[in-house]
Amino acid sequence: MIQQTAIRVGTRGSALALAQSGQVADRLSRITGSPVELVTVLTHGDHSRESLSSLGGTGVFASALRESLLAGDCDLVVHSLKDLPTVAHPGLRIAAVPQRADARDALCTREGLGLDALPRGAVVGTGSPRRVAQLRTKRPDLEIADIRGNVDSRLGRLVEGDLDAVLLAAAGLGRLGRSDAVTELLELSDWPTAPGQGALAIEAREESTAALDAALSSLDHAASRLTAQAEREVLARLEAGCAAPIGATAEFDDGLLFLTATVYAPDGTASITSSHALVAEGTAAQRSAQPLELGARVADELLERGAADLAPLGGGR
Repeated sequence: MIQQTAIRVGTRGSALALAQSGQVADRLSRITGSPVELVTVLTHGDHSRESLSSLGGTGVFASALRESLLAGDCDLVVHSLKDLPTVAHPGLRIAAVPQRADARDALCTREGLGLDALPRGAVVGTGSPRRVAQLRTKRPDLEIADIRGNVDSRLGRLVEGDLDAVLLAAAGLGRLGRSDAVTELLELSDWPTAPGQGALAIEAREESTAALDAALSSLDHAASRLTAQAEREVLARLEAGCAAPIGATAEFDDGLLFLTATVYAPDGTASITSSHALVAEGTAAQRSAQPLELGARVADELLERGAADLAPLGGGR
């Protein structure tokens, strides 16, 4: 009997990363009939206790995974797409964007109160400059605590009582089986989230086997890739990092690709929003360029309206 070579999937070692990489591995195993193993890679973002904003945000979780992939230690890596720099890495490609999970932010509170019902002075934990700006816009009377750590440790602080609420990604809670902790899901129309939030990116080397390419192609979800590309092009055009105070939401429905993005002042006192849409049609090459065109339109309008003066954006591509 000939033993099949295992497909090696590189992943961070956090519970969330292992959960989402494990889901990708299970699907690959079913598609290919081959064994799939997880290869855990320690990233700088995992062992540093600094805030994401001080770390610079962009690439802090991705660099070590990419180095491992280029070194041949694994055959592909799984990223949370919102953590991935917008500039392609030499020798690598995003081979698949699986169907996107819930892109919304989730508010988890100690007393089961929604955002509007939290008392004045309630302490809300988040490590995201975008969420901080949104909280200061909507509830400037709240106190905000800069927090790091995994999902369980953040939720644990509600039990300990030093936080009244935490803001987390609904997708991550769902992948960990912790959706029961959600008090309120914040609607994207009022509370846009990080570009690419809820989506995964499967990155592979530019040269890989035809069998692996075919398997990854079957994991790719066209609408999820289109919407994520449009949102991320806003970041790329603004030369902004994933820690910048920017929310973006794209939708694809009946051939229409719609994108809206908002840049917030860090203190929440002002914001700038731009929205555009286009019909996604034509050849495959034309369709692949359309989310980039749409993202550029939105970003250019944001810049024309003063986004670069409103918030720190640069240096994060």
